Formats: sequence, structure tokens, C-alpha cells
Amino acid sequence: MSSEEGKDLPPHVLIFPFPVQGHLNSMLNLAQLFCLADFHVTFIVSDFSHRRLLRHSTVPATFARYPGFQFRTLPDGLPDDHPRAGEGVMEITTSVAAVTVPLFKKMMLHENFLASAARRPVTCFLADGLMSFAADFAGEHQLPLIYFRTATAAYFWALFRFPQLVEAQEFPFGGKSMDGIVESIPGMEGFLRRRDLPSFYRVDEVRGSNLEKVVSVSSKIMRAQAAIFNTCEDLEGPIVAEIQKHVPRIFSIGPIHEQMKSRLTEKKAEASIITASLWAEDRSCIDWLDAQPPKSVIYVSFGSITLVTRDQELEIWHGLLDSSQRFLWVMRPDSVAGNDVDDGISTELMERSKEKGLLVEWAPQEEVLNHTAVGGFMTHSGWNSTLESIAAGVPMVCWPYFADQMINSRFVSEIWKVGLDIKDSCDRLTVEKAVRELMEVRKDEFLKRAENVSKLVKKAVSKGGSSYTNLDGLIQYIKSLVI
Repeated sequence: MSSEEGKDLPPHVLIFPFPVQGHLNSMLNLAQLFCLADFHVTFIVSDFSHRRLLRHSTVPATFARYPGFQFRTLPDGLPDDHPRAGEGVMEITTSVAAVTVPLFKKMMLHENFLASAARRPVTCFLADGLMSFAADFAGEHQLPLIYFRTATAAYFWALFRFPQLVEAQEFPFGGKSMDGIVESIPGMEGFLRRRDLPSFYRVDEVRGSNLEKVVSVSSKIMRAQAAIFNTCEDLEGPIVAEIQKHVPRIFSIGPIHEQMKSRLTEKKAEASIITASLWAEDRSCIDWLDAQPPKSVIYVSFGSITLVTRDQELEIWHGLLDSSQRFLWVMRPDSVAGNDVDDGISTELMERSKEKGLLVEWAPQEEVLNHTAVGGFMTHSGWNSTLESIAAGVPMVCWPYFADQMINSRFVSEIWKVGLDIKDSCDRLTVEKAVRELMEVRKDEFLKRAENVSKLVKKAVSKGGSSYTNLDGLIQYIKSLVI
């Protein structure tokens, strides 16, 4: 295609997410926002994820409305029965680098950067922040690179500042109290404890560790022309301001799922909110919630990759029952590590749960959080879950599992003050006390604060709001890249 022939074609954005549920969610929402701006979009997805999206989600129906959108599928290099959860998530990183990335490069070069008669070559490469190869690839081919960090800005900043923590002798922890305050991360002095740092920090030796990998990947952001964060100024403004000293062109456009609703409403488009679920949703839980009193149910879900031990599951279960609160618990079939299952105990707890609880394998989470019966959320503090809870005005009990979740839970409890953080503990008394405090003792206080923060983030994605304006800026920036 000559430049003259392609001059009237819209920008063509190539999106390459890390192939797990949480990353797919936000990047598919971003893809739809670009489609609403009349961009062409090519979305790279693993064969495994694509099959499950086709089977369990609204993604095919949503994107069928946009002729400029296309999926390209590539293998992730793992067998279908690989758990892709818990520590196995790091195995996805290795496999994608070894299998997916070489196939991607071959496809790009063989197909002239995905050009066709109706589609210009890729205008810019929008890569997941975990895709370390993207900086070299984009540089070699003079392709503008935008990194999308799908977790909190605070998490990224804590990893980016790793060299300064070493220089200040704040790392390694060396047996120091985990409750000691970390001083070398501007914007978080005074409230960030060692135990709130990303879980990758919990090592004594950096070489060969996951910490070394994630710090290395985080530093690549300085080679991008721009960066996107799924956050807003009201939640993380001071942190984003610190990052901008190193990466001047940052677009904070979150919460993306709320931005999506705002833009669809504005365009009077059909309701096409994406549910990018990789599991079959059990909608019987909505009928159950319909029968419960307002704000009486605590929703319990630890996301798509958290693994719990059998003992942890039992402690949480006992704590929920002992709290005497109604609960809806998403218990993934693959969520318990190992095969240490005692059916006798499960049967007894199942019987006790029938009075006030419901257990399902997967749920339509956003719909659940916005249900009038839900008054609290016990969560692993993944960023999508946290944003969905904040937007819905639902307070949280945070029991983080790894990575960014450690820092997210601290912000929930100490900065936004919309929940409680019980990280590093898992006993029934702690769970019972936290659930009671959220749902009963301080219920009105937490609900009021959660409602106030919800209003702030919804204003951010409404016309004139900071995230709304930043998305317009991102769209204009990509348009400026068209030659």
C-alpha cells in the first residue's frame, strides 16, 4: 500500500496483553474505547484465552459491532491443562517469551506490520507493561511504543524505585520488622511499610529472583514514547506526578471499565459492556442476591489466579460463618493448592453455609458488586477488583496474595480508607473480626466513605473529568503518529 493510498485510513493500534484474565479485561476495554474512536485495532491473544473468551464471554458479540477490530491468536506455549494460576503465572512469562514472541515477530515481518488493502500498517504498538521484548522490537522497527501498566501506578513506582531502596540500605529487609516504614519511595513516605511492598521484595537475594525480572521490565518504560495507567488523579495523583518526572507522557485514563460506560452512554451506543470472563459465570447467584436484604451480603472472591492452601480456605470459611453475616463466595475449582481435601469437613461446612451463604465457581463480578444486597467485598486486592469495588461504592476486607495486591490493600485501608487490610494473617478470628467490623460495627462509616470515593472516580471519567480528558489526549496523540 502506498502512503497516498492509505492516507485516509484511520490509525491502526496493535495491542499485546499478557495472557491472563486481569490483563485481558482492562486491555479489551481499552480496545473498545479505540474502536469507538474509529481506530483499527489488532488484538493479540493466546489460543487458550481466545477459546475461553469465545465460550464464556460477551467479547465476540461486543467486537462484532466494530469492523475495524481483529483478533490474532498465537500459542502461549503451555499445555491446556497447565493451571496458569498461583506461582504458575510466572511460567506464563517464560513461555510467552520463548514461544509467543518469536511467532509474533515472524507474523509482523511476514505481513508487513499487518497492512492490508483496508488497513494501514500498525501505527503504534501498545504493549502490556510485562512485555519486556516490546522496547527492543519497537526500537528496531521505528514503531512508536506505548506501554500499558495494568496494575496500580503505586506498584509500578515501588518497583521502579528499587535501586534507590538498595542504595538507602532499605533492601534486603535482613530480619527487620515488616512493620517498619519505607522512606525511599517519594509519594508514599510515612505510610508504606515493608510488608506493603510488592511481594517480590520478600527475598534476600536478587539475582535470579522474580524481583530481578519485574524490576528489569519496569525500567523499560523509559524507552516508550508514552505510558497508560488504569488509574485516576483522585486515587493516585501524587504517585503519577512522581512517575512523570521520568516518563513525561503519561495518560491516566481509569477506571477503564467506568470510562467505557461513560463513552457508550455519550454515544448512545448499545449496552456493550465487556465481560471478558475465562470461566462460565454462575448467574444463579444474582437470583440469590435478589432475595437478600440491602447491604447485607459480603461478596468473597480472590480472583482468577490466587491459590489458597486447604488450611487457609478452612480458616476463611470458619471466619465467615462465625461472623454471622450473609456471604456469597466464589470458590474456583482450581483455587486450592494440592489435593489435600477432607470431604468430611467440606460437607459439614457446606451444611452450615446453607443458612446464610452461597458458594459458586465463578460469578459476574461487576454485576454482583453493583447489586443492592452487597455491602462488602472480601478480596485479594487485584487492581481490577479493587477498581470495580471502588466504583460500585463497596467497602473491602483485603487479603492480598502477591505482586501489586500488597500495596493496593494498604491504599484501600490507609489512603482511601474504604476498607480493612488483613494481609499476612489468615486465622478465623481475624477474618470474623474484620468482616463484622466492615458489615456491622463500622458499616455506615465505611459505606459513606466508599460512596464518596465512588463519586470521585465516576466524575473523573465523565466529560470534563481528568481521566476523560486524558483519554481524549491519548486518542489525539495516536492520531498524531499517522504519517
